[in-house]
Amino acid sequence: MGNVTKTNITDVLREAAYLVTGAAEDYDPLMDLIGDARFVLLGEASHGTHEFYEQRAEITKRLIREKGFSAVAVEADWPDAYRVNRYVQGISTDTTSTDALTGFARFPAWMWRNTVVVNFVDWLRNYNHSLPANATKTGFYGLDLYSMYDSIKAVLEYLDKIDPEAAKRARSRYSCLKHFGEDSQSYGYAASLDLSESCEDEAVNQLRELQRRTAEYLQRDGCMVEDEFFYAEQNARLVKNAEEYYRSMFRGRVSSWNLRDRHMAETLDHLVAHLDRQGNRTKVVLWAHNSHLGDARATDMGASGELNVGQLVRQRYGDDAILVGFSTYTGTVTAASDWGAPPERKRVRPALSGSYEALFHSTGLPRFWLNLRDNTPATEKLRQPRLERAIGVIYLPQSERVSHYFHARLSDQFDAIIHLNETRGLEPLERTPHWDTGEAPETYPFAF
Repeated sequence: MGNVTKTNITDVLREAAYLVTGAAEDYDPLMDLIGDARFVLLGEASHGTHEFYEQRAEITKRLIREKGFSAVAVEADWPDAYRVNRYVQGISTDTTSTDALTGFARFPAWMWRNTVVVNFVDWLRNYNHSLPANATKTGFYGLDLYSMYDSIKAVLEYLDKIDPEAAKRARSRYSCLKHFGEDSQSYGYAASLDLSESCEDEAVNQLRELQRRTAEYLQRDGCMVEDEFFYAEQNARLVKNAEEYYRSMFRGRVSSWNLRDRHMAETLDHLVAHLDRQGNRTKVVLWAHNSHLGDARATDMGASGELNVGQLVRQRYGDDAILVGFSTYTGTVTAASDWGAPPERKRVRPALSGSYEALFHSTGLPRFWLNLRDNTPATEKLRQPRLERAIGVIYLPQSERVSHYFHARLSDQFDAIIHLNETRGLEPLERTPHWDTGEAPETYPFAF
């Protein structure tokens, strides 16, 4: 790219940018940046943008094919994602990728039940099927903890098959949580106010018993036995952590956020240790929102006491982790107007002045990415704090500055950033008339 002598930040960014044109070689320099790193964290600036999912999937395919990555870990619940894992590994009764994704039934289902994920799951199953008989297949795993009651069912199903007496003890312990009709938030509210006895000890004791009996349950040979035990153990660990998370929800945002992200980082560590025992140096791609995967220490989050997965992975694995963020300036997005509400195809307002997104828009480049690890004028200029936009499963454009922006130092937050200037909403598998119609213009009913 040559020596940069320009001082105008827009010119500096143009000089440093790698264009994303759709060509196979667009991300060759990104592959060079990744090198032999074990962890590549691929973010998203919203939970409902087609291009974020699409580009993330294409980069992941290259990591699997070219660099031997053997696990895709995502911001999704463990049991729902493990059903997909069984499918892509060829050990499932599901006959299609759409069937394998059926577990993602709760809000926001469109995060995983969408056309891009279906295509990626199909690709991954076909890729695994094409490998030699003894080759390591790539798995698909969830890191999140919202599945407390589904995870209880999974632990009981496992124990019913392998140790009926232990299953009885587990049912007795978990009955404490069953009093709330599988309503996690009601349990958390009651326990946080001492309206109900906490089930913490019961959840901890169940995990400990399962772990004490590891050797006994693994007496039979074969990786499948070990995988199924690990699946059950992780569900028990999830129940313990979810119980604490739901109690913490009513104590404050920082406490519950930190518990959730620590759980996801802990799940990653256990997953890597499990897969490493099968004889390989495991490499993992993570898919989650920028707010989870960009280093929290470089944002307002860190200043308020919040940590996240990106920070924890960097602290543990250092240069073995590459953090990649995404951004967009305008377009449409699939999001809801309230928690539990149906998905809508909403217009994304042009980014606010003073934001990274507006700065990238000013370059006039429709799609590009920047290497933020290099010590260049662009990297230094992007270390200055600016606004950054984050759209989750809810998008409220009317209160956008308060709801969706925070300050960040981009070059400290990520190792690379991919900017896609105009993007479109992710297409859910279950499309509604509301989604198809899209959001009414702000001038409605006046057609100005």
